[in-house]
Amino acid sequence: MENEKLRCLIIGSGPAGYTAAIYASRANLEPVLYEGIQPGGQLTITTEVENFPGYPEGVSGQQLMDDLKLQASRLGTDIRQGVATAADLSARPYRVTFDDGRTIEAQALIIATGAAARYLGLPDEKKYAGLGVSACATCDGFFYRRKTVAVVGGGDTACEEALYLSSLASKVYMIVRKDRLRASHVMQRRVMEASNIEILFEHNTLGLYGEKAVEGAMLVKGMGTPGEERVSIDIDGFFLAIGHTPNSGLFRQWLDTDEAGYIKTLPGRPCTRLAGVFAAGDVADPRYRQAVTAAASGCMAAIEADRYLLEKL
Repeated sequence: MENEKLRCLIIGSGPAGYTAAIYASRANLEPVLYEGIQPGGQLTITTEVENFPGYPEGVSGQQLMDDLKLQASRLGTDIRQGVATAADLSARPYRVTFDDGRTIEAQALIIATGAAARYLGLPDEKKYAGLGVSACATCDGFFYRRKTVAVVGGGDTACEEALYLSSLASKVYMIVRKDRLRASHVMQRRVMEASNIEILFEHNTLGLYGEKAVEGAMLVKGMGTPGEERVSIDIDGFFLAIGHTPNSGLFRQWLDTDEAGYIKTLPGRPCTRLAGVFAAGDVADPRYRQAVTAAASGCMAAIEADRYLLEKL
């Protein structure tokens, strides 16, 4: 198949990708957007979004992504299904190959491939997705006001999630597989001082249970030791806080990333070390990981791409 030549290619279809497409289309960049392995990104598995501007009554994650996709399409974005399988960013134009057999040569490239939350690998995590299982306390904590929740993890992220949830929920369990927290001393102290947080050290999760939604978790204390003991806790929500994996593997050969794989950009800007290559959304954001901040970075990436093309071409 003959190579296709474009001014602007966008890879990824979450809030960052679709917003970049909206702005790139309005700038007459004639962008092509490939949706990736999960069209719409992580928000498509979120039951309700109440913190995205413009939806006073809230909106389902799927509906929000459908709305953004429709807006990008209406403005002229060529939206395609497909996954990037190879990339060559050694020289301009940048070349990206997709599983539909096309190789695209783009003068400007916006990477908005997102990040995937790490899960324990339990079948129940999929069973109760959107029904009590979450990987974002900031996104979903509101729904557990005056309820009981559990947070899995022992690092800074887990402590941050637990502290945030403690301001909403009546009770927060922290399920920690080791006999200590890995978090910084200040975060450990804050968690220890929170009256409604209980840390379950040396506990592993075996599964979840509930008729229509999460009602409890089955745990094992001291797994593999003579004193191994199985326990159950009654909970309404189960939050994963064991990290995220940025979907940056295809580009790490060419771009700078941090130790976790997040693409490094200039402070306050979506520009990478390569001129004409921009990173937006969760693939470059280890800190906030919110739909609204992803959308904002997508806007910035498209504006930067437009300015770059005006100056260089």
